[in-house]
Amino acid sequence: MTRIAITGIGVIAPGAIGVDQFAALLDNGKNAIAPIDRFDTTGLRAHNAALVRDFVAKDFISPMKLRRMNTLSRFGVAAARLATMDRGDGLPNAAGVAMGTAFGPVQTSVDYMQEYVEKGAALAPPQLFAESVANAPGSHVGIEFGLRGFNVTLTQRESSALSALMYAASQVAKGTAPAAIAGGVEEVSEIVFAVLDRLDTLGFCSRPFDRSRDGMIIGEGGAALILEPSDRGYAFVSGFGIGRDRSASISDWGDGVDDVDAAMRAAIDDAELSIDDIDAIYASANSTVRADRLEYRAIQSLFRNVPAVVATKGYFGEYAAGGALQIVAAALAIRDQKLHASIGFSEGEDEMRFNPTTEQSSRELRHVLVNSLSAGGGIVCAVLSR
Repeated sequence: MTRIAITGIGVIAPGAIGVDQFAALLDNGKNAIAPIDRFDTTGLRAHNAALVRDFVAKDFISPMKLRRMNTLSRFGVAAARLATMDRGDGLPNAAGVAMGTAFGPVQTSVDYMQEYVEKGAALAPPQLFAESVANAPGSHVGIEFGLRGFNVTLTQRESSALSALMYAASQVAKGTAPAAIAGGVEEVSEIVFAVLDRLDTLGFCSRPFDRSRDGMIIGEGGAALILEPSDRGYAFVSGFGIGRDRSASISDWGDGVDDVDAAMRAAIDDAELSIDDIDAIYASANSTVRADRLEYRAIQSLFRNVPAVVATKGYFGEYAAGGALQIVAAALAIRDQKLHASIGFSEGEDEMRFNPTTEQSSRELRHVLVNSLSAGGGIVCAVLSR
């Protein structure tokens, strides 16, 4: 595909507001995971999450507009504003928007239905209904910045953000829009947390690829990346591959090693590279037993000599926000020519032929493969290049 530059990045993350703070979080090797104090987790198996605690929405959004936005939309608009500020110039009106979210504004939907049941349709707040749909954050981004190009929202569980990046980059490459804002947003709500806990998806802490891993940590926040044809940028999006693990159930990962292998290979082929050109992999690894095992088996299947593997979800958790932040981490690695440490890893399973990075290190990085595997069988892979 035509190389598309990442020219601006905005981050609203657990433990970091803005790309500079996020880079410092990664450099310091500290996670932002802590016990939940937003709602009561008594009776649940899991009690920890990666929450955004230092976000002041009025720093990015005017009070009048703020009243019309829920938390998810605020994350999206604030991240987009930081990305445009990072880029330095206003985007053309024909630019597009592609946002990913795994669950959307579930809490807003619950709040609206509660008002509807208690007060009736005539008295239920209409602004809550408008904010109860998954495409609300992307719509607000388009309105806030006057963008009249495509405006789409993609929901593919853990792969939502990378799917949004793929869609936006492909549209810009085809000339459908001169530029785009792409990214992902997520909110940790009580109902989503309880459902994931009931499904035994959540763990006590995040240990990607570790033999003692017992489930993911859910995270929230948002990240936005500006994509456009340019000869400058953090990194360049140079290839994508998608696939479907047909052995996966609707709520879990399968064992389709060949399917993941094929998606990674397709991304590398799309970038017109060979397997040996990949210098590092920013892995999907989210600390769930089946997903991590599927990914490391696929990596070992495709790469005879496994390149450096970085697992970032130990910093900021999983789902669309975590997926978007994973992309940002890979872009920063290319800009700074250094690999980040994977935190939470101690010892791999017996059949693993590699260990993820455990220390930050300087490294020549020409091409980085970014993987995202979602429960239900979705596979999205991308190549970012220098």
